[in-house]
Order: sequence, then C-alpha cells, then structure tokens
Amino acid sequence: MTAMNAPLSTPCNIKICEVTCDSFRIMWDMTPEDSARATHYFIDLSRKENRDPNRFKHRDVPTKLVAKAVPLPMAVRGHWFLSPRTEYCVSIQTAVKQPDGDYLVSEWSQVVEFCTGDYAMEHLQQLLDKAKGSAGRLLKFSVFYRNQHPEYFDFVRRECGGLMRPALKDNSGSHGSPINGKLHGVFFSCNTEFDTGLPPKDSPYGPLRFQISAGHLLNPNICLYFADFYCMYTAYHYVVLVLAPVGTEGDAFCRSRLPMLDLTSNPFLTYAAPQRQGEEPVYCHASDVILEVLFAGPVHLDQGAVQQISGHHQLMSLTTADAKKDPSCKVCNISVGR
Repeated sequence: MTAMNAPLSTPCNIKICEVTCDSFRIMWDMTPEDSARATHYFIDLSRKENRDPNRFKHRDVPTKLVAKAVPLPMAVRGHWFLSPRTEYCVSIQTAVKQPDGDYLVSEWSQVVEFCTGDYAMEHLQQLLDKAKGSAGRLLKFSVFYRNQHPEYFDFVRRECGGLMRPALKDNSGSHGSPINGKLHGVFFSCNTEFDTGLPPKDSPYGPLRFQISAGHLLNPNICLYFADFYCMYTAYHYVVLVLAPVGTEGDAFCRSRLPMLDLTSNPFLTYAAPQRQGEEPVYCHASDVILEVLFAGPVHLDQGAVQQISGHHQLMSLTTADAKKDPSCKVCNISVGR
C-alpha cells in the first residue's frame, strides 16, 4: 500500500469557536501525515432537531459541503444560511482526491453540537435601516396603554400589590433579536387612530386597558433602544423598542447589544421638551408601523387608570405571542440567518 492510499485517521477533538449568528470556525486534530496529504474536507451540518442517525449512508460521498483543505481553524459561513440561536450538529471527514477523481476518505468524526448566536450590533443596524424606511410620518400621542384580561389586573392587585412586574420577553419576531428570552419588561402600545388621535377601540389582548401618561415612560431619564423589525405574513410591520430607565439593569443589558436611538430625533418614538414655560412636552409615534414598546422596569397601576375598552376585543390568536417572523419578506429581513 502506497502512502497516498494509506487509510486516513478519523478527525478527533473537534472544536467550534468564534460563533456568530451566521458563521463559526472549526478545527480538529489530524496526524502530521494526514495534514500534509489531505486535499479536501467533507463537512456535514444539520439542525439538531432534524438529526438523523443514519444520514451518512454513503461514507465516501460528501453529504453537505466539500471544502478544499485549508489551515485550521477553518471559517464556515454562507454555505447553509445559518439561523441565529439555533442548535446544530456537525461532523467531519478528511479526504484525499485521487488521480481518477475519486476520494480516499477517513471515517466520520464524532458529532459535535453547538448553538449559533444572537444578531450582533451590525446586524441590528441593518434591521434598523430597513425599519426606518417603513416608519412613515410622526403622529402626536399622549398615553401609553396596555390591554389585558380582567384576570391579569386582578392578579396584579391581589398578588403584586398593584405593581405590573417585568416579564421575560418571548421569542416572537426575529429569531436573532438579543432581547428574546433574555430581557424582562412590561409591554405597552402607543399607536393611535388616524381620525381620532386616540388609542384604537379594539385590542387582541383583552377588554381592559391600562393607560398611563406618556411622560411617565418617555422622558429625559429614559434611554431608547431599537430591538426588532418584523412581520407575520401580513402587509403591516412591527417595530420593537425598549425604554430603559438610565442606569438600571435593563439599560446596561441593552447598551452593549442594541442600537440606541436619540429620544428627540428618530423615526419611531420621540420626546420634545417644552419650548416655553407652561407648555407640555410633545410625544410622537411612527404612523406606518405597529410599535411594541417594552419598558424595562415595573409600572404601578396607581400611575394610570384601568378602563373597559369601547370596542370588541378580538381573538387571542391575533396577538403576537411567540409569533414567527416571515422569512420570505423582502421588507424586514436582512442578509444573515432568519
């Protein structure tokens, strides 16, 4: 048996590093002899939940990707359109291409599992740039509001002393948003109807509405962050913003992960200080997107009022809880994994 035809050792000690939302670097151990003669790597990558133990039916046929042998660690990006926050499993074969075009291959390595990351700041900036194009003109508003069922407000009064405590953000919207499943807050709306300038009469979240003066949540002691832009197979789009009191835990979390917006000048939600004595601040919201505003702190019912809405609340199925983003929408998707 010639050196070229000698069996290749099985890749071992696989390590994954520098993982982002859509890329990673991979390395493994090979003998010096194999390193010198390997011409290609065969890489099999699949989502963990879809892993099939019999996926390597033909051990000498590359199942996913053939890459020319390069010094390790090797960067892997773009080939599979990796999704953020997704568990994957990967296995490696090394190979030597023969003069007749066939490959001499090693055994498949052990399967290694890893999880991709959240959107980085650069990805969120891409998403923010897209959201700016859909925001529309600014409209004045005066209150933030939160609709829920009577049971929710009864629980807040009975068990929480009237304090609406921050809850963990669900996984709705873009899968890579850094706040999903990590940031606590209380969601509010502020969109108004064109004809009245008031909150809409209907709500998919429940028949009772808590209203609070805009100034309680939006003022110079608050930092404003952009967190997401998405749709759910519909013509209208959602923008998720975070209002975090300066210096709080929520503010510290957002500062390193989300683009900060200027309170007085941005396309989504603005605060304008009074220009003259006796005047009130002016608050404005974007007209052509639905704003979901996460206040990263507790809010007491005594700061506002709970009232019955005048319209008919709609089915809960119309809410956005854990709703999945439309991956095919050209308006709200960016060039990295969904």
